[in-house]
Order: sequence, then structure tokens, then C-alpha cells
Amino acid sequence: MKLKLDQIDRKILEILQTNSNITNAQLSIEIGLSPAPTLERVKKLENAGIIKSYHAVLDMASVGLGVSTFVTVSLKGHNKENIAKFMDAIKGIEEVVECHHVTGQADFILKIVAADIPAYQNLMLEKMTTIEVVDNMQSTIILSTFKDSKVIPLP
Repeated sequence: MKLKLDQIDRKILEILQTNSNITNAQLSIEIGLSPAPTLERVKKLENAGIIKSYHAVLDMASVGLGVSTFVTVSLKGHNKENIAKFMDAIKGIEEVVECHHVTGQADFILKIVAADIPAYQNLMLEKMTTIEVVDNMQSTIILSTFKDSKVIPLP
């Protein structure tokens, strides 16, 4: 059953997307409810799976990750078995931070992070090319990022 969101729920989601570290007391002030019903609403949103997680967004360069790429991947055959094999293999590669099953010329688009070009090359040679169901990969190195929002617009 889909949870019906009211204006207060939407306001909670907007605030938490931009500051998930906000205290319940401060959140309650911003939405105009007392702390107990505010916490109840947040828990309702979590239990419904609308709020999936809370996490810190890190500066990649500060933690030694200087290269980001998008990689399009085509499989040898676009069937259920090959898709499952590919997804299982990708789950074990921590440098793959995003994996999207897509339509078009490629079957998947990945976002991969690495320390530098030699580390990226090693990742591709040692891990990516060993996935038996991969037919073709095309890499695009990200030079700079102008927008990387984690905030989704609420309809």
C-alpha cells in the first residue's frame, strides 16, 4: 500500500534531504509540530520505505579518490541469466558506486570511482574485464561536476 503524503510529510522530506543531521527538536520547530508527533511522522516515513537511509556525503578528493568515470556496459546476451550474473559481480566491486540497468545501446551505466588513472586501469583489467558476460565497455572520464544533488523534487 502506497503511503499518502500530506504537506507536513513533504516538508519533513524536503528538510531531511538537505540536512539529515537535524535534531528532532529543530525539525519539529521548522514544521510547526511538537517533537513527539514529528518523530512519529519520521518513523512512519522510514517504515514505509520512503526514507531509505541517512548518510554523510564525502568530498572524494579529500579521501583520495581523484578519478570518477561513467562506464557503459553491453552484455553478450541481454537475458535474465546474464543480467543476474553481471549484477552479482558488480555487487562485489566497491569502486562501482552506481549501477543502472538502462535501455538504448548499452545494457548498464556504471559510475566508478578510483584513486587515480593507474588505479582505474587496474580495476578495469583485474575486475571488470573478468566478468564473463560482458561484451563491451565504454569509459567516459568525468572532468568536473557542476551539479550532484541528492535532493529529489517532490511532486
